[in-house]
Amino acid sequence: MQVDGKTIDFDNDGFMIDPALWDEDVASAIASEENIDGMSDKHWGVVNFIRDYWKEHDLAPPVRLICTEVGVSVREIYKLFTSGPARGACRVAGLPKPDGCV
Repeated sequence: MQVDGKTIDFDNDGFMIDPALWDEDVASAIASEENIDGMSDKHWGVVNFIRDYWKEHDLAPPVRLICTEVGVSVREIYKLFTSGPARGACRVAGLPKPDGCV
């Protein structure tokens, strides 16, 4: 994928190989691939929380923690990211493939 002159490479499962290349433009491009028509404040809240947690703990946060910290329900996360929190939200957040993600 090309975003603002940067080449973004993905693994065979569609996750970024180098999360350091992530920025909001990259997130928007990945969101478009995930069939998200425009990132809302709730989308950004989930994505930014996931990134911050990952930077601190080197793993994706549990879904329940995302819900608590961002103030969304599990149902809302699945509406925001139709391929789910592990696949969709973590892809948009630029994380590597989370453990246990299929």
